[in-house]
Amino acid sequence: MTNSDEVRGYVDQKLDELNGRLRALNKYVHENPEMAFKEFKSHDAICDFLEENGFKVTRHAYGMETAFEAIYGQGGRMVNFNAEYDALPGGHMCGHNLITTSSVAGFLGLAYILEKTKVPGRAQLLGTPAEEAGGGKIDLINAGAYKDVSASLMAHGFGKSPEAGLEGYSNARLAAAQHTTFTFTGKPAHAGAFPWDGINALDAFVAFYNNVSLLRQQIKPDERIHGCLLEGPKVANLIPEHAKVFYITRSSKLRDLKTLAARVENCAKAAALATGCEIQIDRAEPYADIIFSNAINDRYREHMGSYGVKIGKAWASQGSTDQGNVSHTVPSIHACFALPEAGTSNPHQEEFAVAAGKDSSHDMAIKVGKSLALTGYDIISDDKYYNQVYNDWQQDLKN
Repeated sequence: MTNSDEVRGYVDQKLDELNGRLRALNKYVHENPEMAFKEFKSHDAICDFLEENGFKVTRHAYGMETAFEAIYGQGGRMVNFNAEYDALPGGHMCGHNLITTSSVAGFLGLAYILEKTKVPGRAQLLGTPAEEAGGGKIDLINAGAYKDVSASLMAHGFGKSPEAGLEGYSNARLAAAQHTTFTFTGKPAHAGAFPWDGINALDAFVAFYNNVSLLRQQIKPDERIHGCLLEGPKVANLIPEHAKVFYITRSSKLRDLKTLAARVENCAKAAALATGCEIQIDRAEPYADIIFSNAINDRYREHMGSYGVKIGKAWASQGSTDQGNVSHTVPSIHACFALPEAGTSNPHQEEFAVAAGKDSSHDMAIKVGKSLALTGYDIISDDKYYNQVYNDWQQDLKN
């Protein structure tokens, strides 16, 4: 039986050896931000890196242009690592370059442990596009990418910890989210000469916006509604016949989200009725809330502590991720780690994007990757421990 110090030595050896190349990959992804489903440069760079290190990679996996899959090992349980690499319009303001780094590092570390110990088991690295918008992991679930997975591990960077002395959390209790597009269609007319001949789609949007603003007074503290205008009028002397808007509705639990999302849709339908517009409602499959396995959380926290990083048990936030859908499919972790140079900034801010490119953030992501690898090995090698992981997950699914 391989002891824990020996296993940790394998992880340290491999990732310290590859650290310079991992830093270069991290830097490349950070400096080449790409939007959802358009992450072509990042996809190719990560796949090239893996192939150069001897792994067989399936590019454009599961029918998605910017997804990929690499699997190492045989038999036993399979542990998944999810690499996100999509950005926001302002760059890597959510630090997905660091998710790439920690997940690639976790995969490499676990693969090397399996190589050295000869323990039956598999490490899977999935490239998961479009977390910010589009739900790439949902498409991968539906395509069968997780059907043989026993547990899914990943981690996300964030700003200063809400609690002094902590540098992260073993998991994040994130909210469920519904992404919906509303299209209002009216009738054009000359705004000066014959306004009575038109039906104003922009007015429908304004009425919808105000309806939602009124609704906010009667929603729960853990619920959120926010949106933006995607398409609207470009000239002032024409009654607008078209307005297209995108809204995200959030609630702590998927079951509560469905109720709130229906109320938001009623706000839109009322606006269409009041203005005489037609309305089209397009719903994406919702992001689910995060389901916990305390056994995974506790073990990951122990491994992070062995690298001198003190993290808390759980952090509640009204952010959302399609890793939530994965967590409803298999036992999962979505850990959080603080960026040392983030200051007071948090994800989706320009200062956070700068911090995500720093050497100190990379160093933290490598510690995270090592801890994920060690947690993955525990899941693969210890039947009693995995039974606890699974039972904890089943219990949280019932709550």
